[in-house]
Amino acid sequence: MEIHRPKIGVGVLIKDNANKFLLLKRKNAHGDGTWAPPGGHLELGETIIECAQREALEETNSEICNARILTLTEDIFDAHKHYITLWVLADFKGGIVTNNEPEKCEALEWFILDNVPAPLFLSFSNLLNQNKKLISML
Repeated sequence: MEIHRPKIGVGVLIKDNANKFLLLKRKNAHGDGTWAPPGGHLELGETIIECAQREALEETNSEICNARILTLTEDIFDAHKHYITLWVLADFKGGIVTNNEPEKCEALEWFILDNVPAPLFLSFSNLLNQNKKLISML
C-alpha cells in the first residue's frame, strides 16, 4: 500500500528596488490560470535557499541575493495534493527577466503586494491571507 505524504514546495518572493514582486501566471500544470511567485519542489540534498535560487533562475532567469526564509504555509489543494510551502524572501540581483518555461508559464509581471492580480495560486493566497502583518512589513 502506497502512503501519500505532503510534499515540500518553495515559493520565492523576489523583490525589486521599487518594492514590486515578480509573479507568473501558471499554465498547463497544477494551479493553471493562477498567479504565483516563482517556485517549485525542494529536491533531495538541496537547501531551501539553494532551491529558491535554482527555481528563480530556471523559471525567470532572475538572479537573487539576500535570500532568507520568511515563513511557511500549509496548503491542502484537495484529497490528493497537500503541500507545506516554505517561503523565501529575496532581493532581485540581476538578469534579464524572461519566461524560461513558456509551456508552464503564460506571463511574468512585477506587482506591488497590495495590488496583485486574481486568481491567486492557493499557497500564495494562503501566504497573503495568513500573514497580513508580516506581508505589510515587506
